[in-house]
Amino acid sequence: MRKIYVIDTNVLLQDPRAMFQFEENEVVIPAVVLEEIDSKKRYMDEIGRNARHVSKILDGLRNEGMLHEGVPLVSGGVIRVELNHRSFQYLKDTFMEVTNDNRILAVAMNLQVEQETLERPKKVCIVSKDALVRVKADALGIKAEDFLSDRVTEYDNVYKGKIYANVPAQLLDLFYEKQSLPVSVLEKERLAPHQFVVLKDALGTPASAVGKVDETGKMVKPFAIEMDQVWGIRPRNVEQKMALELLLRDEIQLVTLTGKAGTGKTLLSLAAGLLQTEDMGNYNKLLVARPVVPMGKDIGFLPGEKEEKLRPWMQPVFDNLEFLFNTKKPGEIDQILAGMGSIQVEALTYIRGRSIPDQFIIIDEAQNLTKHEVKTILTRVGEGSKIVFMGDPAQIDHPYLDELNNGLAYVVEMFKNESISGHVTLEKGERSGLAQLAADLL
Repeated sequence: MRKIYVIDTNVLLQDPRAMFQFEENEVVIPAVVLEEIDSKKRYMDEIGRNARHVSKILDGLRNEGMLHEGVPLVSGGVIRVELNHRSFQYLKDTFMEVTNDNRILAVAMNLQVEQETLERPKKVCIVSKDALVRVKADALGIKAEDFLSDRVTEYDNVYKGKIYANVPAQLLDLFYEKQSLPVSVLEKERLAPHQFVVLKDALGTPASAVGKVDETGKMVKPFAIEMDQVWGIRPRNVEQKMALELLLRDEIQLVTLTGKAGTGKTLLSLAAGLLQTEDMGNYNKLLVARPVVPMGKDIGFLPGEKEEKLRPWMQPVFDNLEFLFNTKKPGEIDQILAGMGSIQVEALTYIRGRSIPDQFIIIDEAQNLTKHEVKTILTRVGEGSKIVFMGDPAQIDHPYLDELNNGLAYVVEMFKNESISGHVTLEKGERSGLAQLAADLL
């Protein structure tokens, strides 16, 4: 049976083409949604861009018919802008305030009441990224759903870049003897290029081995990079060794690292970047950037020149650099960086339009990026460059993103089968016992 989906504004601002994801069903856009989109179209950010995109799509649909009467879609469904059904008659005793959210709820409620009078009624459903709108709809007896089509995968199918396999002891011996092992003997589903494999003895003995699938996806081989330390940093667990294997391999041009706070993502990436830029000369410059997205309430405009404005946002990067350079005095790290000239700390605000060749690029806090933003960044990467995306999908400050639809998760999922990319999820915290306990408990 066909349904009527009433779309909230936040769905369209997250994915402008969301209106085409409802197959043969009827899509209703309340007039108040158009008003909210119109108020956002002047924003000079991702939300503003999406608002303008929605406006262009709806304007193009006018060529197919009258939007208030309904325009047929290729999927077999219909889309229409709802101008009626604005009465608050059924909400006045429950949600009396005339807010935009309540106006959307009123449209859905009135459509549902209307459908109940028909011989073959359609089910009405509100689609919203706003949890409280869904809660209100449920209180009114209206079905409500989150918009899930923008998610790149499901919670139980998140790619971690590593697997654990229990194998007979003779396979472990064969791996050490031949320095390789066919993926087919692991009795696992198809493994991705550069996916890590932790081999354990099926009988439960301490014998184990760690390898990585080669670029063909057919053989498991030992790590090619064996370094006790990188710029004074020693890997403290097997996951950090996996991360360094990806960071130090020239043929892996795209590296993605995810993990909770304190797992060492930023420190390892900076150490690997400094080694390959300053010591090995593989790259001309180390570029470190992160999105300017505040945690909690924004502190507003900051005084000073660009560098002074950026310093509070980039301070986590400088903290790690101070640790790597073992600085003791205030301002010493700034003098070191100014003298070297090959390390650039930048905000992602200024990356559009650039071409970045022969650089080691680190994008921190990438979980706060949208799909469009990561595409913009990746298309800036020039010849001879390597780029690292890292972040914690559980710590998202962007209002329209979650663990499964953010730009970092998008890159991980879309590139997992490519031979030029590698990913690993770091799970063990090494910052301090307190930090690890906080990440686990809170």
